[in-house]
Amino acid sequence: MTPRIARALRFLAPRPSLRPDAVRTPRRTGAPHDRRTAVRTMVLAALAAALAVPFATVPAEAAHRPPRTGFELSDGARWTGQPEEQSFLAAVDRGSDRVSVDRIGTTEEGRPLQLVRIGGHRPTSNTMLLICSQHGNEPSGREACLSTVRDLAFAEDRATRDFLSRTRVLVLPTANPDGRAANTRGNADGVDINRDHIALETAEGRAMAAVIRDRRPDVIYDLHEYGATPPYYDKDLFVLWPRNPNVSDRVHEASQTLSDRYVRTAATAAGFSSGLYGIWTDPVTGDPIKQTAGDGQERILRNTSGIKHAVGLLIESRVDALTDEEKADHALNQRRRVRSQQAALDGLFAFTGQQRGRIEAATTASRLAGFADRGPVHLGGADNDPAEPDEILQDPPCGYRLDAAQYADVRDELALHGVTSRREGDGAYVPLRQSARALIPLLLDERATYHLTNGQADTAC
Repeated sequence: MTPRIARALRFLAPRPSLRPDAVRTPRRTGAPHDRRTAVRTMVLAALAAALAVPFATVPAEAAHRPPRTGFELSDGARWTGQPEEQSFLAAVDRGSDRVSVDRIGTTEEGRPLQLVRIGGHRPTSNTMLLICSQHGNEPSGREACLSTVRDLAFAEDRATRDFLSRTRVLVLPTANPDGRAANTRGNADGVDINRDHIALETAEGRAMAAVIRDRRPDVIYDLHEYGATPPYYDKDLFVLWPRNPNVSDRVHEASQTLSDRYVRTAATAAGFSSGLYGIWTDPVTGDPIKQTAGDGQERILRNTSGIKHAVGLLIESRVDALTDEEKADHALNQRRRVRSQQAALDGLFAFTGQQRGRIEAATTASRLAGFADRGPVHLGGADNDPAEPDEILQDPPCGYRLDAAQYADVRDELALHGVTSRREGDGAYVPLRQSARALIPLLLDERATYHLTNGQADTAC
């Protein structure tokens, strides 16, 4: 962290006069994003990410010179390879006493799923979780995550140390190692991991579910990339919060604040345009034309995160070249994509530092709400697409009964989701009065689109 951090935080703090939807898209001339690198350095909004300490200032003879990624060593000409990532993380772990690296799973092809923990040793620490590159052919978020891990690990300034004393940063740098190795969207079995956060059929999905259950992150940030459709859908960055209607109001509001007042503001300050994921807009008026993605589907991590009580955000950087220079030089294109992800991370870290109390209040209230066992549960819909009457359980059951075969089939998945059940005869009973109340009908009600099994609804209570 540099001494400029205080000025950066003041610059990027939410200001009533600045509305992201009113910010004009910067004009693109020449090679704008290379020239904006200096601008980004001047407006860092992170308390702990994307640090501006240039490696040229570290003496070559230093005994513990911070490691660099393959992407950095090649100046963006190639992505960091998996063996390089392993060596990089091992070097960070050895060189910093605030970092630990754990293996949380193994992919179909035998590659490790590694979770990095940085700071947050106090019992009351706020926890954030970065999920990087669930889709293997979307690597820029992974590179931003790797450099962020290193920067947090080796920063020595007071602001970073204070932030990390109160914040536990968890990073899954490569959520889909097999897909990254093959440069494919899906994993080794061709499964889209970001559609597996309900069924939990993949090793990758199960590992992430266990982390969310055990570490109880207050913020979950999911890094992706997208292909543009000019002129209707071609911003440098798209973002979107959890839209599932089962997300608590306070978590939903905090997620929108993270999106609109921090991440998009940080991106704009760094010279990148931004918009809402899945929404095509008129290039002249900026009015929405149609929605092509970004619904409330519960099996997508963005929505699962909110249902599981975390403030969440999806971030998507633009893959397509912006200029003729980028078309001619793929390293230029790749550097721009990574820098846009880093700019967005600036906003995330500023939000976490400045809104700590609000975040913890929202996530705690959400976790406790299920014990009150009040209110409807939605089986469909989104915050911008009201559920149909037959998609709303206005008076949800007290719980669901599972016979022996059903329980044997879904017991592990329920446990990974953090759902509590009790044995009843040869089967089990899953009460709704628990923290996971809003999730349970999505897993066990036969009317839910992605349910695991048809539980017998218990209405005699």
